[in-house]
Amino acid sequence: MNSRHSRPTALILDGRHELVVDSLSLDEDSFTVRYTVRPPLPEGNEGESLVLLALEARDDVGNEYTDWGGAYGLSEDGGQTDGTITGQPAVAPSARVLTVRLTFLREGREYPCELPLEVPGARPASD
Repeated sequence: MNSRHSRPTALILDGRHELVVDSLSLDEDSFTVRYTVRPPLPEGNEGESLVLLALEARDDVGNEYTDWGGAYGLSEDGGQTDGTITGQPAVAPSARVLTVRLTFLREGREYPCELPLEVPGARPASD
């Protein structure tokens, strides 16, 4: 994503947390979304339930992508959760926008959000 643009952001878990997408990176067989959440997600201690995350995505040329795993944890300063989640297969070379649906799962409830992400290195749409 280009630093000239604001980073995609969404309120999650009934608006109690803010998710910010830091980057979308592409690999030969997959893509990875790097994100932060403030305040930090509960980590299952002190009676709080753990939050799980699932990914689904589609691009602007009709391809669909599935979850390939991820991880998250508390930042060094404790002020946020830092995480990554990966999808597969690789993003199609003709795709310009990847709409990522992140679903946070907590206590048997689903909290989905959708974010359109610009594909790094994609050619601008011609009018």
